[in-house]
Amino acid sequence: MPTKLSVNINAIAMLRNRRDLPWPSLEHLGRIALQAGASGLTVHPRPDQRHVRFSDLPVIRALIDDEFPQAEFNIEGYPSEDFLELCERAEPEQVTLVPDDPAQATSDHGFDFRAQGEMLKPIVARLKARGMRVSLFADGDGDVEAVRLAKATGADRIELYTGPYGGCFDHTERAVGIIEKLGRTADAAHAEGLGVNAGHDLTVANLPALVKRIPSLAEVSIGHGLTADALEFGMAETVRRFRRACGQEI
Repeated sequence: MPTKLSVNINAIAMLRNRRDLPWPSLEHLGRIALQAGASGLTVHPRPDQRHVRFSDLPVIRALIDDEFPQAEFNIEGYPSEDFLELCERAEPEQVTLVPDDPAQATSDHGFDFRAQGEMLKPIVARLKARGMRVSLFADGDGDVEAVRLAKATGADRIELYTGPYGGCFDHTERAVGIIEKLGRTADAAHAEGLGVNAGHDLTVANLPALVKRIPSLAEVSIGHGLTADALEFGMAETVRRFRRACGQEI
């Protein structure tokens, strides 16, 4: 199966929040993305609501339920009690747990499963009991033991943190080394029966090599690069470009 594309709309929300106005509309641009073939929408509602607001979640949930029932809603965040209750109200198809400090500008590392695995087990069980798929943000550094510990939490998937790979946009040789580590991490995850997602600083240019090394990559969630391209190509054409980069036939 080709890799699916979930469009992260946080950057759109950040632009909207610069003014006390309802545009750009997350619902409208999310609709365009789904009409163009995106498999779902991703949000990361932070405690200070500097990007997606809590009030956006029911709107996105309704958009998917009413118009695109085949699509998925993916909510990312640190597993605080407030976040977990937010997920239980919104009922996303997938929850991606990240180890962010609330003050971080963006996600920049995966969980330390040796130190945090036991903490994650009851959280994963709680979300899965409500019918949500659970993915855990993981460093793609080839650490096989860390992958085993991620599996032991009961999670369904890991999401490879691809920030270091995206940061090699001007250093091809370094990118090759990082993509191999990501691939070894994915191989270990698949051997353990975990699905593999990926996200952070992925682009039309660097996606094909990642998909080639990890042909069973289930899903990528992309926000910053996709939103930047949408300024040039429009949302619909940008989604189609990213879908092609994921190996999808259009």
